[in-house]
Amino acid sequence: MFLQQLINGLSLGSIYALIALGYTMVYGIVKLINFAHGDVMMLGAYAGYFVLRAMGANVAGMTCAFLAAMIFCGLFSLVIERFAYRPLRNAPRLNSLITAIAVELILQNVMRVLPFVGPNPRQYPTMPLLNYSLGVVSISNLQLIVIISSAVLMVALNILVNYTKTGKAMRAVSFDMGASSLMGISVNKTIAITFVIGSVLAGAGGVLYATAYPQIDPMMGYMPGLKAFVAAVLGGIGSIPGAMVGGVILGIAETLTKGFISSQYADAISFAILIVILLVKPTGLFGSKRTVKV
Repeated sequence: MFLQQLINGLSLGSIYALIALGYTMVYGIVKLINFAHGDVMMLGAYAGYFVLRAMGANVAGMTCAFLAAMIFCGLFSLVIERFAYRPLRNAPRLNSLITAIAVELILQNVMRVLPFVGPNPRQYPTMPLLNYSLGVVSISNLQLIVIISSAVLMVALNILVNYTKTGKAMRAVSFDMGASSLMGISVNKTIAITFVIGSVLAGAGGVLYATAYPQIDPMMGYMPGLKAFVAAVLGGIGSIPGAMVGGVILGIAETLTKGFISSQYADAISFAILIVILLVKPTGLFGSKRTVKV
């Protein structure tokens, strides 16, 4: 039973980790908590939904759903960054935070009134469920898709950030935006790329989340988005490895709570973890203190 819940938690935690990476990357660059990130995940789920409705829930349909969700969310993030966040980049952080909440509410309510979406939940097309036995535990084909897809995307992100010119520019802008600009790095372009990468991961996370929990609605991104934010804080906001580890830890904690205590306490446990980590280690598991000269 315990090992089975660990597998279930790893599947859920992989999704949280993907979404948390968007939070932590944007915060690492522009020190902004993008609360609209969970709703970008929702847009990715809907993009995948319409593709799967057209092509069917098969391997080709799932592949196209992933690509459509990631491309759509990546392009949409450019619009959000350019018209909502870039004009406020030098404004007080509270202004940007309020704008992020406003964008979140706008996305939710616009989706609710669109005639081809609407406020009612929709059943998400999924592949037929197949269970594979691994000794005393079993794992489904959908869980394998979630875990493997998340792992591949996270490895690709690590390679991009650590071994490419774009990743070097992202790390430089994160460390010192002014000095990066003086060294010839296009700060606006780098920040836009960061938003795109985070939203691409969120789009993939939306398809994976809807595959694991096959029902979508315009409000579906709110709670996973909050929990992914908790995961980012748990791992250390601004730390990419921290977001990955934090997502997995949160997913396992939530699943164990559902399996051994009660599903009614799952959300409470998630936010209790946030309170504890802020009290014990405010910088998170992989975060580090920074000395700011004034």
